Amino acid sequence: MAVRRRAGSAVMRLAMTQRLLRSGCRAGFYMPAKGELDILPLLNRALWLGVHCYLPIVPGRGRRRLWFGRMGGEARHWTLNRYAIPEYGARLKRVRALALDVLFMPLLGFDLKGYRMGMGGGYYDTSLDYFRRRHHWRRPKLVGIAFEAQKCSSLPVDPWDIPLDRVLTERAGYQFRRRQT
Repeated sequence: MAVRRRAGSAVMRLAMTQRLLRSGCRAGFYMPAKGELDILPLLNRALWLGVHCYLPIVPGRGRRRLWFGRMGGEARHWTLNRYAIPEYGARLKRVRALALDVLFMPLLGFDLKGYRMGMGGGYYDTSLDYFRRRHHWRRPKLVGIAFEAQKCSSLPVDPWDIPLDRVLTERAGYQFRRRQT
């Protein structure tokens, strides 16, 4: 647990150094689960800076496109989704990924081409499938959050995979060249 907390603090410092957040921007985060790097230090700093912070809302069974609920101060808006991950704002006004400026995503692995391996549910891939049709304007900026040990020499890539713009680890930040698909 202490390792995850220290890694989360290091990622927060790196994100601030790289100026990924600014007051008034819309940023998507996640609630760490199943050993994922603890992004809560970054989320807390973002709230302090006046960033509009959103968390993913897992859709009902048979659906894959994520909604994102904006965090506020009311505890009554927290619920557990079917994966036992806390969600915020499932009943409030929600937005799609396209409305965000930056999206911090968990992953199981990443390669130096910017591809990520997720948990296998396809939620982020489906939510970002519009990127395959956009060749110039891309929003949000996609930032993977990982431990350095999750870096791989290569990953299998499917046609629907959307490469990341960056990955932040407890040791380094990786920036990838934007691809035109």
